Amino acid sequence: MSIAAISAVSDSQIAAVRAAHPGAFATPAATIRRWAPLAIAIIYIIGSMWYFDFGRLFDSSERVLRLLRSFVVWRDMDTWSYSQIYVGIAQTLAMAFLGTLLGTMGALFVGFLAARNVMPVRVVRQIVRRILDILRGIDQLVWGLVFVRAVGLGPLAGVLAIFVSDLGTLSKLYSEAIENIDRKQVEGVRATGAGQIGIIRYGYIPQVLPVFISQSLYFLESNTRSATILGIVGAGGIGMIIIERFRASLYDQVAFVVLNVLILIFAIDWLSKRVRLWAIGEKHDA
Repeated sequence: MSIAAISAVSDSQIAAVRAAHPGAFATPAATIRRWAPLAIAIIYIIGSMWYFDFGRLFDSSERVLRLLRSFVVWRDMDTWSYSQIYVGIAQTLAMAFLGTLLGTMGALFVGFLAARNVMPVRVVRQIVRRILDILRGIDQLVWGLVFVRAVGLGPLAGVLAIFVSDLGTLSKLYSEAIENIDRKQVEGVRATGAGQIGIIRYGYIPQVLPVFISQSLYFLESNTRSATILGIVGAGGIGMIIIERFRASLYDQVAFVVLNVLILIFAIDWLSKRVRLWAIGEKHDA
């Protein structure tokens, strides 16, 4: 279109085109709406950096380097209490395993009560779901503090904290898996005249069992890390050893303990993968 042709377009025609295609023309309001979120995000980031005083990192750089050096330079290793460390690691693993096992067993029952296609009574289903919301809505560390106060220091408080937290989360995940099963298999089992227990055993369980095993194995790995944190608040295990070493400024021993915990988690992850593939009937790589 030539310049002459453009100049021949009247203001009313331009207004009509704007009204017909408002998104094709930039307006001050549209520009503000487009760039305002980015400007707010930048202002928030800058304000957060000022509020939290990140400049102190540069002032304490020498102290940070000294701390990091203490982690990697191990001294007097022959005097370390290895038996206490590995007993603590064993307690942490047992705490995570038992808490996950109890949570899984409880979720196998509660998950069916929260599933829409198994529990037809809406009131019961909603009550169960709200209780599960409460259980998983409270952080596992808070449950640890509650049970340390209730039953005293030691691994029992950690086991109970993991059990209650996992019961809320696993039951929610299990119920969702149950609601997404293939109804044809369930109807086939029902057509044989099986009762409700038989329908659940042969119609639901075979379909959801691999999912249940996979989710529980992941929680076992996650709870091994959580059990370490629970030990710091008094729930026993390796966490108590870590906090004791920190208070005594034995940072080299802290690094040694953390390294062993990482190796344990890697081993659990490797084993979980094998069990998971076995559960779904697939071969795993060497």
